[in-house]
Amino acid sequence: MKKREVIASVKDEKLVKKRRNQMIKGAISLFKQKGFHQTTTREIAKASGFSIGTLYEYIRKKEDILYLVCDRIYDEVRERMEKDIDTHHGTIESFKLAIARYFRVIDDLQDEVLVMYQEVKSLSKESLPYVLNKEIQMVGMFENILQTCVNNGVFQLTEEEIKLFAHDIFVLGQMWAFRRWALKRLYTLDEYIELQTELLLKGIMKKRSS
Repeated sequence: MKKREVIASVKDEKLVKKRRNQMIKGAISLFKQKGFHQTTTREIAKASGFSIGTLYEYIRKKEDILYLVCDRIYDEVRERMEKDIDTHHGTIESFKLAIARYFRVIDDLQDEVLVMYQEVKSLSKESLPYVLNKEIQMVGMFENILQTCVNNGVFQLTEEEIKLFAHDIFVLGQMWAFRRWALKRLYTLDEYIELQTELLLKGIMKKRSS
């Protein structure tokens, strides 16, 4: 699925990247407080540290900023996951490590994840499919990890079960951001990772022994 180009009148790519990073940071704080529709581009420009005129040198409309926010979050999570996780190892330890790495990335980016899920519905019909497809790609990383474990004889799962467990892992990580107000009263991040990993493995290994 093709990425939508956000047009900038500035041609310096490094400067475009710098300014858009500033926009994303400022926008996330505002979207979290006020929501996308109640936030103005003037407020985003101020939070980003430059004028409204400068803002429009790097975007064309407010929805461009939301698109950049969503795109950036998925890229950040994917890049950090790919850097830290060997999807080809295929052992229980590598599986546990992948879950822990993913949950920790979500913890680092919890404000961004929360904003993205609250506001993704505000994306246009042209932008939304691309953003949602990036989520499916991330789920695919866990499908690959599970499939490698199956190929190595560590897990016994059908293709349908692999897909469902991959979605389970993805959502459990996101839940740390969605439900943090409640979960952090009950668990530390380490405890949450340990308990969720244990429950996932129990479900997978029970399937193996059945």
